[in-house]
Amino acid sequence: MSKDIRILGTHYLRGPNIWTYRPAVEALVDIGDLEDFPSNLIPGFYERLSAWLPGLIEHKCSYGERGGFLRRVQEGTWPAHILEHVTLELQTLSGQRTSFGKARSTSQRGVYKVAVRSRHKDVTIACLNAARDLVMAAIEDKPFDVAGTTARLHELADSLCLGPSTACIVDAATEANVPSIRLTDGNLVQLGWGRNQRRVWTAETDRTSAIAESIASDKDLTKSLLIPCGVPVPEGRVVADADEAWDAAQDIGLPVVVKPSDANHGRGVSLELMTEEEVRAAFPVADAEGSDVIVERYIRGNEHRLLVVGGKVVAAGRGENIVITGDGRASVRELIETQLNSDPRRGEAEEFPLETIRIDTDRQMQLLLARQGFSADSVPEAGRVVTVQRNGNVSIDCTDEVHPEVAAAASLAARIVGLDIAGIDLVTEDVSYPLEKTGGAIVEVNAGPGLLMHLKPAQGQPRPVGEAIVAHLFPGEGNDGRIPVIGVTGCDYTTRVSRVLGWLLHLGGYNAGLACRDGIFHDMRAVERHDCAGFAAGQRLLMNRTIDAAVFETPAVSILSEGLPYDRCNVGVVTSLRVLPELEAFDVREAGQMSGVLRTQVDVVLETGAAVLNADDADVADLAELCDGEVVFYALEGSNEVIHRHLAAEGRAVFMQEGAVVLATGNRFQRVATLPGLEGEALAATLAAAAAGWAFGIAPELIASAIESFESSRAL
Repeated sequence: MSKDIRILGTHYLRGPNIWTYRPAVEALVDIGDLEDFPSNLIPGFYERLSAWLPGLIEHKCSYGERGGFLRRVQEGTWPAHILEHVTLELQTLSGQRTSFGKARSTSQRGVYKVAVRSRHKDVTIACLNAARDLVMAAIEDKPFDVAGTTARLHELADSLCLGPSTACIVDAATEANVPSIRLTDGNLVQLGWGRNQRRVWTAETDRTSAIAESIASDKDLTKSLLIPCGVPVPEGRVVADADEAWDAAQDIGLPVVVKPSDANHGRGVSLELMTEEEVRAAFPVADAEGSDVIVERYIRGNEHRLLVVGGKVVAAGRGENIVITGDGRASVRELIETQLNSDPRRGEAEEFPLETIRIDTDRQMQLLLARQGFSADSVPEAGRVVTVQRNGNVSIDCTDEVHPEVAAAASLAARIVGLDIAGIDLVTEDVSYPLEKTGGAIVEVNAGPGLLMHLKPAQGQPRPVGEAIVAHLFPGEGNDGRIPVIGVTGCDYTTRVSRVLGWLLHLGGYNAGLACRDGIFHDMRAVERHDCAGFAAGQRLLMNRTIDAAVFETPAVSILSEGLPYDRCNVGVVTSLRVLPELEAFDVREAGQMSGVLRTQVDVVLETGAAVLNADDADVADLAELCDGEVVFYALEGSNEVIHRHLAAEGRAVFMQEGAVVLATGNRFQRVATLPGLEGEALAATLAAAAAGWAFGIAPELIASAIESFESSRAL
């Protein structure tokens, strides 16, 4: 007997597929003789599983209520189903929350298909493999290191997935129906398609000027531009050495600040320096950051960061001094660990709103302690408050407190520098009053500001900064960054349909892209000459900034192995439905299963779009009821019964009548072209393309010209 779970293989479905509209991992899983041992027949299994993963209580499963899945485990369910839910839970514990999963039996006893929603292929497959080991340990009553496994999976997710700033923008785009494509393994992401696309890299966009970014990185230059425009900034100047630093401090007047000219996250910044010794000691700390050193007037008050997006302040945070309190026994180093680093909001990963404090490597902190008469090994007396950080700790949301004049000054500073997204650092004693009343000033303008402090403030309300950035990139109601898309699938003549559609869109005035078995074409020009009817080629087409419409041919095998290369389409064409021998590898052996594959093309049609279906194929015609939008049928003869019923209901159809192509709506017929010499699949493909073009909005006259000229033009 084989009481084991074996993962026989996986497919990464990167686009809409037979399971879900979203990316998913599908695994072929063999549970062997465990087919005869549902969970209720395995002693202690429920207890071990629920103790190891208490979060499973939130899985509703088929009962649709909290605890539903665990109820199924108690009543008896099979290991493949359990594997699905454990994989989902491990993804959640790794920071990749997902909720969709399915487990379905195949034609082979004990072999299942398990599909789970995936935010990153490698993370999901790692969770799947770990889930297999955990379930087997629970079955065999063996120990399993849940904490170590989840920590490893979380670390993997942190290393592979988008950072929190970029992820919040992509999530906001998804909510706004804006599609996204990750362009690198890092944080460069395309939002939208073709000519309407935009690009983001954390909080920088393709509108972020390189010149503006360079200005922002030079704090002295930034100040020289802000001053003539009336923006309050502290007096200061660049110095070359400690002697010049002290001379500048005397000219400006104590107290002063010494900082690097491209200070980031407060690194190398020393505040409220009162003596020559302190100024001289601060110079090498700032100089170590590798840029010019600035000495400037110290502004009293709290550090603030205002996020400006598209000329508007959308979030604001306030900083605070980080302190420890002595107990007369523990050293400064020990107090930092027990009083500060023990805070669950602190950590090394980007997801934590507060950073871990590392005194041994922070020369700036050591200098601050020395000014108070302490070192890392000093033992402060009981009750003595010691400041360990004075800047770089913006973590308290104060968006609702910002005075309109302060917001206007921050917005003006961003515009002067030229940044579409900027982090404005200012110091003031009270941000709810104008800067001129508090003596506050703007001290820095930053390009590519971090967003985490606004997404996960240590105190206060999170702010929807991702939504603000998406609205900035795609202004206007209904602007989703998409271009019109036509998708073509089926078992016959799909390449010809796609080629005719490419030609038709070209005549319609579109700079159209086409990805099909013959290659990739941009506005009739072939750029790749090989089979490009798949996900990767389709995504390459959508990355092209010149195209304003696109046609995709996607065979059934690509839907099963990769998914569609787009999430929604304006027009979806299905030509024919029959069982294909090459799909046996996916356990697709019957017409009903094939219908489930090709319906994917119909499922993604927009409510404002149309499905173009072959009325001569009964199985294809039956897909009409699944379409959210309009249905346009085509057939070789207008006498087709499906066509007849559809026209009686005021639907649209395309068919041949007396040797001419007819576009019909209800009882209104329009003859648009004759096609002498065309028959069989070539004729059916032309009718399908004519119907798709009509559904797309191409004028009948242009449809006639396109289908009549396609053979002779060889344009594509």
